[in-house]
Amino acid sequence: MHKRTLGKSGLEVSALGLGCMGMSFSYGPPKDKQEMIALLRAAVERGITFFDTAEVYGPFINEELVGEALAPLRDRVVIATKFGFDTSVDPRAMKGGTPVLNSRPAHIKAVAEASLKRLRTEVIDLFYQHRVDPDVPIEEVAGAVKELIAAGKVRHFGLSEASARTIRRAHSVQPVAALQSEYSLWWRRPEAEIIPTLEELGIGLVPYSPLGKGYLTGKMDEKTTFASSDFRSSLPRFTPEALQANRAMVELLARIAAQKNATPAQIALAWLLAQKPWIVPIPGTTKLARLEENIGAVSVELTVGDLAEIDSAAAQITVQGNRYPEKLEELTGR
Repeated sequence: MHKRTLGKSGLEVSALGLGCMGMSFSYGPPKDKQEMIALLRAAVERGITFFDTAEVYGPFINEELVGEALAPLRDRVVIATKFGFDTSVDPRAMKGGTPVLNSRPAHIKAVAEASLKRLRTEVIDLFYQHRVDPDVPIEEVAGAVKELIAAGKVRHFGLSEASARTIRRAHSVQPVAALQSEYSLWWRRPEAEIIPTLEELGIGLVPYSPLGKGYLTGKMDEKTTFASSDFRSSLPRFTPEALQANRAMVELLARIAAQKNATPAQIALAWLLAQKPWIVPIPGTTKLARLEENIGAVSVELTVGDLAEIDSAAAQITVQGNRYPEKLEELTGR
């Protein structure tokens, strides 16, 4: 597995990380714990060193899973987790509503202590603010994490779905190692302002949902249905009409995949990896075969001509459907 460094932070990770949320949260009921522990350890054996979780996933049970699985391998991995939600309010009760944010410094420090215990570690490698809290100046948030870094409890500071202005303000107080935001062939908004800002400041980008929450794998169509416990059942981009309208994007990936003896998912990931050397996607999966397929993307080489062909074809496609309901979209880009 190739390695990449997240911006100027010095934080070196595998070129592809593993998003762990779906093992416990958002995509239906939690998966079998022992199976997921085996999968996490299999990922390490295959060269993945970068694992992403958050206290709100479950809440708590995903951090506990990651902690138990990776404790015997702790010196071989980088673990990222997140703060910023008020987990006393059950996120499962928030469908259609607005999650409660809390990035007050005292809360951040309390979350860090609790996450350290669940993750069975003495230090959090990368601590993201999950969503920007408009009630707490970002300078105070960055200052709180700076104190955690000075205390040896956190190594690096990250943000998620923040605006360029917020990134700059935070970075002036405590250098931001990475921004985690959605980025893929069907969500390219970060290219306008975010990616140039990250490049200027020397900050890495960690795209979540790099496979469009599964859509870019080509395994879905307008007949695909989602259980009420599956987060996608509430997303405008996953209505039958949108699933059908967006087939052109999957067909583009399938066409390039056929040329490269690869899969659509591998092309989607290889495209992201080709954008910048400091981009590290974190596709999630609960299946070993999918994990191995995703890892295979690192070996797919897209030429300048390939990338130009993909960009030219993608420019002709208008993706249908918002990525989030309005209340959740309001939490991004602050």
